[in-house]
Amino acid sequence: MTGRDGKAIALHGGVIAALFALNFVLPEYHHGVLARVLVLAVFAMGYNLLFGYAGLLSLGHAMFFAAGLYGAGLPMYHFGWGVLAAFLSGLSAATILAFVIGMLALRTKGVAFMIVTMMFAQVGYLLVYYFGSWTRGDEGLVIQQHARAIEIGATTLDLTEPTTRYMTALFLFSVVLLVTFALVRSSFGRVLIAIRENEERTRMLGYDTFANKLVAMVASGAICGAAGAAYLILFGYVGSTFASIQYSILPLLWVLLGGASTTLGPLVGTVLMFYLIDGSGDLLKTYAPGWNISHLGIVGAALIILVLFFPKGILGTIRDRWARWLP
Repeated sequence: MTGRDGKAIALHGGVIAALFALNFVLPEYHHGVLARVLVLAVFAMGYNLLFGYAGLLSLGHAMFFAAGLYGAGLPMYHFGWGVLAAFLSGLSAATILAFVIGMLALRTKGVAFMIVTMMFAQVGYLLVYYFGSWTRGDEGLVIQQHARAIEIGATTLDLTEPTTRYMTALFLFSVVLLVTFALVRSSFGRVLIAIRENEERTRMLGYDTFANKLVAMVASGAICGAAGAAYLILFGYVGSTFASIQYSILPLLWVLLGGASTTLGPLVGTVLMFYLIDGSGDLLKTYAPGWNISHLGIVGAALIILVLFFPKGILGTIRDRWARWLP
């Protein structure tokens, strides 16, 4: 193991340890927000695997997140499935969908790939309304608290309890972070980067670029589906908004803000975006209650500044300028 590897491993371990410690010091409001952010950061990590490392710009990842949500939520709501069975159902639904969509969409490139994935996602969004008697459309489904618990022998693990919910979100985030870290540093990850930089040359070297991109698509969809299923189980709600184009654009923004093709960039981008939106709204209420200013204006100004000074995202720019060892 090289010095760079040691630094990278120490950094990832330190981030997980710091997030664990925050469970004991955060006030109630931020405790709940950070649990939600960790799950959505997993969604962003799944997106980053395809966009950041394989160079495939998708505008359809809401369908994988929603597949995890509805794949877990529908069986729990209509058939009374348990937490673990529902999670596996959501994960399987997103993984299978990613394979099917990948087999079709990966026959296109560039802008065509972006448009095809967006259209598939729109089909998924419309299906939520078409089967409204099951999905309840905009109104959505609410999973009762008593159903969001795991029986382990004589012990009941209540996933609605704040500490348990936070630790479950942190566990999922930690597993996905370490798996992503291992993937991108493996030979498979190196091939994805080669495809991103020059697909034709990679093919000439003897690599099956279609197969590698398909594996990346399936892995990305599975991670996003796991985030969707976990979101449903931990927060108990699924609605059509999660299948809309907004939830295909958000992970792109989080990844670009934190740093594409960096393992920790999705977390940094998700945290920053959440607190920019919530924090700017609180500042306006406190210091300028009478001003007719949208907090989104503050967010927009902050994002413009970040883009100007961190053109490759926060961690991406830090890696380019000061810390080449960052993964």
